Amino acid sequence: MKFAIVDSKKVEAFKGAKGFCQSCGAEMIAKCGDFKINHWAHKKIRQCDTWWETETEWHREWKGNFPIEWQEVIQFDSSTNEKHIADVRTDKGLVIEFQYSHINPVERRQRENFYKNMIWIVDGTRLQRDIPRFIKAQKDFVPIDIPKIFGVEFADECFPKNWLDSSVPVIFDFKGEVPLDNTKNNKTFLYCIFPIKIGWLTIFTEISRKALIKSIIDGEWQTRYDNFINNVVELNKLKAQQAKQELERQQAHARFEFNQRLLGRISTRGRRRF
Repeated sequence: MKFAIVDSKKVEAFKGAKGFCQSCGAEMIAKCGDFKINHWAHKKIRQCDTWWETETEWHREWKGNFPIEWQEVIQFDSSTNEKHIADVRTDKGLVIEFQYSHINPVERRQRENFYKNMIWIVDGTRLQRDIPRFIKAQKDFVPIDIPKIFGVEFADECFPKNWLDSSVPVIFDFKGEVPLDNTKNNKTFLYCIFPIKIGWLTIFTEISRKALIKSIIDGEWQTRYDNFINNVVELNKLKAQQAKQELERQQAHARFEFNQRLLGRISTRGRRRF
């Protein structure tokens, strides 16, 4: 863990320090060395939160974008007495979980059900094939009638399959190596999959790292997300209406053609009688 309680304060690990776990209250000791990032570890038990994973510099870099009081916040469900440590929880109640290692789909769904109002930020470079697969799939991206929004039909050919049925937004951090526009600064862009589709298309957007962080800190993320979902819902309705109208047009045209052929046959039969 990044923080422990020392003298009633949330403190980062430093050499020789001792503290207490803010989740279970057990004694913690600071682990500070040359090869691993400084962290707190339980003195007698391995871990009090089964959802916790060993942190990397990537985790710490992301957490560091947010106020200390938002980092490693205890979340408690009084109805089940279940307790977990959110990587980040904003003052608006938005939980952000940073995931580097593989996560079991069952646990992923459990976290989403527990936190509810949350987003995932996933390291998109965990496997060697992740970036090449995403780059190769860019030719199949379909622009949607909403600015900076794209769709892709075979999403598992460009994004890790285990994340595609998430019930919350999933943001992939490819460390900026694959911007859709090669003229852009390639150190800033992230790719966010939304839990909504347009037909067969999985919907995602390109968003700058700076813009994402700012929208979360300013409390604007939820409003923008809700507006986007509403826009997609309306677009779905419009496309459904257009598809219905097109089907009705085709059916009317087919009936017209059939009637014309039928009238032609009747007319021909009539002429043969005389």
